[in-house]
Amino acid sequence: MSELEKAARDAIEAADNTRHIEMIAAVLAAQQLLANQQQPQQPACQHQRQGRPASEWLGIGAAVCVGGVGLAFASIAIAIGALSVAVLALVLRSMWADVQQGKGRR
Repeated sequence: MSELEKAARDAIEAADNTRHIEMIAAVLAAQQLLANQQQPQQPACQHQRQGRPASEWLGIGAAVCVGGVGLAFASIAIAIGALSVAVLALVLRSMWADVQQGKGRR
């Protein structure tokens, strides 16, 4: 068998393979079209959850209120503490000045 005969046989075989591949691709495309046509369309769910329910918002509001009151009490406590420290510093300063001037002796 010559090289030319081998090449001709390979060309014929390749052409047959190409036809087979094209036929397989066409069968697969037809099956996919049939499968898409047979599947019924799913109706859109009309009961989708939109946002949060009212009870959840009430819980969030209550938590914010409790947190706000706690923050207010903490702020008041800090202010009272700062005022106490300021008064203490003034009293100690006054006492130190009296000790320095000698008024502290009897």
